[in-house]
Amino acid sequence: MTVRRDFRKSGRPRPDVVIGREELIAGARAQLTGGGSVLVHGPAGSGKSTVLRALAAEYGEAVHTVLRCSATESESHLPFLALADLLGLVVDEVAHQLPAPQRTALESALTGRGESTLQRDGLALRLAVLSTLRALAARGPVLIVADDLQWLDPASVELLGFAARRLGGTPVRMLCAVRTHTEPHGQEHDRYLRAAPPDTLAVRINPLSRAQVAQLLDHRGYTNLPRSTVRDIHRTSGGNPLFALELGRALFESTTPPSPGEPLPVPTSLRTLVLNRLGALSTEARRTLLVASAGARPTPALLRAAGRENAEAETAQAAALGLLVTERDAPVVRFAHPLISAALYAEASTQERRAAHAALSTAASDPIERARHLALATTGKDPQVAARLGEAAAAARDRGAPSVAAELGLLAARHTPGDAAPGPHERRLQAAADALTAGETDFARDIAHEVLAQATDPSDRVRAWMIVIDAAGHAMAEVDAAFPQALADAGDDPGLLTLVHYQLAWRALLVEGDFDRAREEGALAADLAARAGDRRNELLALAFQAQTETLMGHPNAPATIKRALKEPQDPRVACSHNGAGAVRFRWLIMSDQLSEARKTISALLREVRRRGMVEAEVHFLRGLAETELRAGHCGRALDLARESLRLARDTGIGEAASAMLTSLAEAAGGEVDRALALAREAVARAEEDGDVLYLSRALAALGHAELVAGNAPGTVRSLRRVRELEEGLGVVDPARGRWHGDLAEALVAIGEPAEAQDVIDDTRTRALRLGRDSVLAVLDRAEALVRAARGETETAERRLTLAQDRLAKLGYGLEEARAAYALAGLRTQRPGPTSYDEAARLFRRCRAMPWLRQVETAMVTGPARPSLAGPALDTLAATERQVAALVMEGATNREIAARLFISVKTVEATLTRVYRKLGIRSRVDIVRLAAGHRSG
Repeated sequence: MTVRRDFRKSGRPRPDVVIGREELIAGARAQLTGGGSVLVHGPAGSGKSTVLRALAAEYGEAVHTVLRCSATESESHLPFLALADLLGLVVDEVAHQLPAPQRTALESALTGRGESTLQRDGLALRLAVLSTLRALAARGPVLIVADDLQWLDPASVELLGFAARRLGGTPVRMLCAVRTHTEPHGQEHDRYLRAAPPDTLAVRINPLSRAQVAQLLDHRGYTNLPRSTVRDIHRTSGGNPLFALELGRALFESTTPPSPGEPLPVPTSLRTLVLNRLGALSTEARRTLLVASAGARPTPALLRAAGRENAEAETAQAAALGLLVTERDAPVVRFAHPLISAALYAEASTQERRAAHAALSTAASDPIERARHLALATTGKDPQVAARLGEAAAAARDRGAPSVAAELGLLAARHTPGDAAPGPHERRLQAAADALTAGETDFARDIAHEVLAQATDPSDRVRAWMIVIDAAGHAMAEVDAAFPQALADAGDDPGLLTLVHYQLAWRALLVEGDFDRAREEGALAADLAARAGDRRNELLALAFQAQTETLMGHPNAPATIKRALKEPQDPRVACSHNGAGAVRFRWLIMSDQLSEARKTISALLREVRRRGMVEAEVHFLRGLAETELRAGHCGRALDLARESLRLARDTGIGEAASAMLTSLAEAAGGEVDRALALAREAVARAEEDGDVLYLSRALAALGHAELVAGNAPGTVRSLRRVRELEEGLGVVDPARGRWHGDLAEALVAIGEPAEAQDVIDDTRTRALRLGRDSVLAVLDRAEALVRAARGETETAERRLTLAQDRLAKLGYGLEEARAAYALAGLRTQRPGPTSYDEAARLFRRCRAMPWLRQVETAMVTGPARPSLAGPALDTLAATERQVAALVMEGATNREIAARLFISVKTVEATLTRVYRKLGIRSRVDIVRLAAGHRSG
C-alpha cells in the first residue's frame, strides 16, 4: 500500500459535524418532538456523544430548562454526583415548593452534609427528585441530557428511574447515551432503559460506511488520502469514527507509510485502548494471537499447523478476556474488533512478525496466501519468491480479486532483481493495472508515478503514462501534459503508439467534443494495433470507433461493431465497459431492442462481478438501470441506479455519470427533490472535469427533473443548452439522450409552440433516418400537445391515442403512461366526464411514484386552470388562457412575457389568436368579457 504524501497539505480540523447519522438523528428528532425520550447506545468511539450534543443543541432551544450530567469511570463510585450535576444549579428555584422532609433529604444528598443514603432517606429522596422535576416542568418543558450513562453512580440512576416511571404526561424528556459492546449480545441497553421513561426510543449507533469514513477524514483535515488507504482505515477501524480518526492521524503524522501487504500503523492511543486486557494473557497465548492476526482467515487447525500446539486453549483464554469472539457454527478465530488484530500486529517486533509469516507460509492451504506470507517473511531480492508472488497475483486476478493481485504484484516487484524478466517496473505496472480494475485509481496513479520517476525503458514509461491518463477518468483535461511526453517516449513503435492514440481518441471525445477527430484517432489506433499484432488493443480501438460512430449516427456503425465482435476475441476486452459487448448493448438499447439489451447487459454484469472489474461493474449497473427505466420498471431501475451510485462514490469512478442516471431514476420512481440535487451534482462534476460529452447528458437529466417538478421554464433553460451543446458536438442520434420530447413539452407549457414544433421536426428527420421508433412515438406525443395549444383538440387526442398504443407495443411503459396522462389532461379541457384512471393504473404498474402523485392530485383537484372561465373562454388553449388572465390583471405585454418566460413577440401573437377566437378587438374587451361572465 502506498500513501500519497500530498495529503499533508491540510491537517487543521474543522468544526464538529455529524456524519453518517442523518437517519438516526431524524428518528430521534421525531421522537423528541412528539414528546418521547431517546436512549442512544453503541460501542466506545462510535459517536454517541456527538449525536447527543447535536440533538441537545437542536431540541434544547425548544424547551424551558435543560439539565445535564456526565461522568467518568473514576467518578462512578461517588453517590449522588450525577444528581448534583443535574439539579445543583436549579434546585433553589423550586425548593420552596417541596415539603420539608423532601427538601431536607434532597439538600443532604446534593451537598453531602448529613450523610444521606437511599436506605435511610429512600422515599423522601425519591419523592423530592420527582417533585423537583414536576415543579420545573410546570414552568416549561424540561430536557434531561445524560451522557455516558454507564458511568453514572447507581444511586443517581435509581433516583432518575424512579422519577421517570412516574412523570406520566409531565413535559420532561430524557436524552441519554450509554456505551454497549462492539457487537450486541441480546439487549444490552435494556437495564439502562429502566432509568428512562417507558416511551423511550433506543437507537443504536452503527458503524460508518467506507464513504462516510472518507467524508469524516476529509472533514477533520486528513484530505487527499488514496481510496485504497481509506479502504484499509475503514476495515481496520470497523467503521468506528474515533478509531478511524486516530488511524488517519497516525498516517498523517507518519513519515514512512506501510509497505505493500503490511497493515496500517496503529497509534499508541489506540493500542492502549484495545489491548488493555492483553497483560492477562500468557506469553504463549499472545504469540498464538500474533499468528492469528497475521493470517487472512485463521482457524484452530491453521494455528496448530503453524506450530501453535495449544491453539484451542490459548484462543479460549483470549475469548474469555473479550479479545476474540467465539462462534458456535464456525471454526474461524475472529477478533472482537479488527483493531485488536491490527494493534497486536503493530505491537510485535519485526522479528516476531517475520516468524509468524514464515510459519504461515508453510501452514496455509491457499497458494496465494502462502506466497504472501513467504514475501512478508523474506528480506531483500529473491527471484524465486518474486516468481511465486507473480504466479499468486495471476491466480488472484483469475479469481476476480484484482485488489489482492495488485498487492501481490507490488510485493513481487519488491523482491524482483533489476535484471530479471519480467523486471520490477513491469510487475509494478501490472499491479497498477490490477488496481485500476479494482477501482483503486489513486493507488494505480501512485504506482505509475513511481515507475516514471525511475524507468528509462520506453515501453515501461508509455505504459506508466497510460495508467496516469486512465486514472484521471473523465477528467482527462487534468493530464493534458502527459500526452506529448507519452508520444515522445513511444517514438515510432506501433505498439506503443497504439496506446497513446487510443487515449487521444478518448480525449478528443471527452475534452474537445470533436466526434470526427475522435473517430479518426480510434481508427488510427486500431490500424496501429493490427500492424503490431496487438489484438487486445485493436479490439478496444474498434469498440471505441464503433461507439463514436453510433453517437454520430454514422452509417458505418453496424459494420464497425461487427468488426469489433469478430474472432479472435480477448475475454477481458469482451466484458470491458469499453469493449464491443458494451457498444453492442448501447446499439441495442438505442434501437429499441430492450429485451435483448437487458440480456446482454445482465451477462456482462455477471462476468465483471466474477472478475472483480469494479469500474465495469459501475458502468454496467448503470446500463441495466437504464434498460429497466426504458421498460418502465421504475422501482427496479431506482434500486440499480442507487447501487451504482454507492459503488461510484466508494471508488470515485464515474460519479458524474452515476449521479446523472440516478437522477433520471429518482425522477421516475423516487423523489423529485433528490433527482434535482443529483442532476445538479452531475452538471457541476462534468463542468469541473471539462467533460463536455457528459455535460450534455447531465443537463438533460436536470431538464427532465425540472419537468417532473413542474418547472417548465427551468426545463427549457437546461434543454436549450443541451440542444446547443449536442449540435456543437455533432451528436446526431436522438436516441442517445432522449430529451427532445421533454423540451418540446416544456416549450408548449411556456407558450412557445412554434419552437416546440421546430424541435419536433428537426428530431423527427434524424429519427426517421436512423429508425428510432420510440423517439418517433414520443415526438408524436409532444406534437399532440402542440396541436392542443393551437386549439386542434380532436387531432391532438387522436395523435396521443396512437402514440400511447405505439409506445405500449415497443415496451416503453413509462412513456406509455405519460401519453395516457397527457390524454386525460387534454380531455379535461372540454365538457363531459374525464378519467385519470388509466394513467394512474399505468403509473402504478411502473411504480412511477412522482408521476402517480401528479395524477392523484389531478384526480382530486382537477388540473390547474387560469382564473378566466366561461363558455366563450373555454375555447382558448392553456397559454392563451394564461395570457388573457394576466391581461385581466392589468399586466403589460412586457410584464406578461417576463412572468411566463416567453418573448414579447409571442405575447403579441398569442393575443392576436385570443382576439380572433373570442371575436373581440382589444385588451379592454378581454376585461369586459371576464367581468360580464363574473356578473352572470
